[in-house]
Amino acid sequence: MLDNIRIVLVAPRGSGNIGSVARAMKNMGLNDLAIVGHGRTQSFSARAMAAHAREILKDSRRFTTLREAVADCGLVVGTTCRGGLYRDHSRSPRVTAPEIVAAARSGKCALVFGPEDHGLDNEELKHCQALITIPTDPGYPSLNLAQAVTICLYEIFLSTLEKVPAEAIERAPAESVERLFDKMKHSLLEIGYLDSQNPDHILFAFRRIFGRAGLEEKDVRILTGLFRQIEWYANEGWKVIEEKKRKGLKIR
Repeated sequence: MLDNIRIVLVAPRGSGNIGSVARAMKNMGLNDLAIVGHGRTQSFSARAMAAHAREILKDSRRFTTLREAVADCGLVVGTTCRGGLYRDHSRSPRVTAPEIVAAARSGKCALVFGPEDHGLDNEELKHCQALITIPTDPGYPSLNLAQAVTICLYEIFLSTLEKVPAEAIERAPAESVERLFDKMKHSLLEIGYLDSQNPDHILFAFRRIFGRAGLEEKDVRILTGLFRQIEWYANEGWKVIEEKKRKGLKIR
């Protein structure tokens, strides 16, 4: 089950931090490390801080974008220490860990951490169905990257020791859900539902709704079909419907 949980580091700044993350992963039984963008995994500092977890550094994979890094994951959980309009639904690692463990029983999951200096931005948060914020003193809420990873993985490891029933559903891969959102964005722009200057504002709300729902592959197919039909109707498909109504024909 822990083999199904991927740690994703987005543009990490310090190679020593990457090594420390690998060591924390080894401590808590994880081995799947992905890095988006730059980040040195084989420097002296990285290898020294990894100690007996150097094989995790060696086997880590590198991706150009976060979307690629989480494409095969059914649940993607981001981390943030900041508040804001798109971050107000974040929960603590203790609350979220059981959900991650349950999802990992049936498929791949990802836990995503941003750069040390500013964390994940809103564009990266789009790919996350849930958010984690580690409770800290408000006077200094920012944690070192490796510290944050260790706290989250500790809570996840504790959750694996509980007798939690396997989740009944198998979540659709993140890439399938992203293609759904691509189609949704296009169709809702077609009918004027989204603000063309800021379409992601409403789409973030849909991402939260669907993230809570835990979409299966069949759900994605149904919703994709719905938004295709919306596009068709908007692009003069309504004329076909009206003609069928006029003639008393069956619409579908």
